[in-house]
Amino acid sequence: MIMKELELIRLYFYLCECNDKFLSAYCQRFSPNATPNNEKLTDAELLTIYIYCRRYEGKQSKTAIYDFAQRYLKSWFPDLPAFANFNSRLNNLSPALPYLVEQMLHEVQNIENQNIDKGISLVDSLPIMLCSGKRRGKVAPELSEKSYCATKGIYYFGLKLHALAFRRKGKLPVPEVLAVTSAAENDLEAFRSLMPTPLNRKIFGDKAYADEELRENLIKNANACILTPVKLVKGETEMARQFKKAADDLFSRDVSSLRQPIESFFNWLIEKTDIQNASKVRCTKGVLLHTFGAIAAALAFWLF
Repeated sequence: MIMKELELIRLYFYLCECNDKFLSAYCQRFSPNATPNNEKLTDAELLTIYIYCRRYEGKQSKTAIYDFAQRYLKSWFPDLPAFANFNSRLNNLSPALPYLVEQMLHEVQNIENQNIDKGISLVDSLPIMLCSGKRRGKVAPELSEKSYCATKGIYYFGLKLHALAFRRKGKLPVPEVLAVTSAAENDLEAFRSLMPTPLNRKIFGDKAYADEELRENLIKNANACILTPVKLVKGETEMARQFKKAADDLFSRDVSSLRQPIESFFNWLIEKTDIQNASKVRCTKGVLLHTFGAIAAALAFWLF
């Protein structure tokens, strides 16, 4: 219990520092009633409760987080407001969370700088589901669209989390870039927009990233190459396929084994934060809070 209290204090001081330096600029409210006189809980305290409960207590919904705070954190946060205000204020903090995640990413990369393999990166995407594809999604229509998840074999409405991560041998990769797009955004197009340049490395991805134009562009302009499992060529004869099958299978197996840790990273993210399940979210701000709040809570495992 003492260790958890120390982590709560450490997280609070970290978020206070971030709030004073830059976060407040992205969630500043100018309305005269933005902060009622009877609400003394600060934004840093609010974020501390939210991230702490997702990080250490496994509470993923705002209702569960609020109930836990009422039961066990009241002595630390005596000015906890009613749930309606708690929910509304958390949603209003959602624009600041991407910048918090960006700062935490930089710090994680600095911590793991000696352990990462800067010559190899892994790329993949994770679906974040608001509802199944059997019905029309009504939450965050400006962000979510219908798409197909090949891993689960289902259609869904939602978003995608795209990740480009540095490889660590025998360990989870360290994310370099994280980006959220609509579910309908093609993985290949998302990668074109999020990749830093120059890359100066090899990149391993799945068949969604197999594109000759992208491969040539990376070699020419970014001093990099992207390696994916072999994709069948349309119109190729069966004899030609069988002739190359042994070499193609061996190459595809090696590429898949090298890119497997990025899937482990996503599985770890789901296990720790349940980021993939956003079915109880009811507004755009709530979607952003759920997604980036989950990433912030996961990155806290590295920082603390």
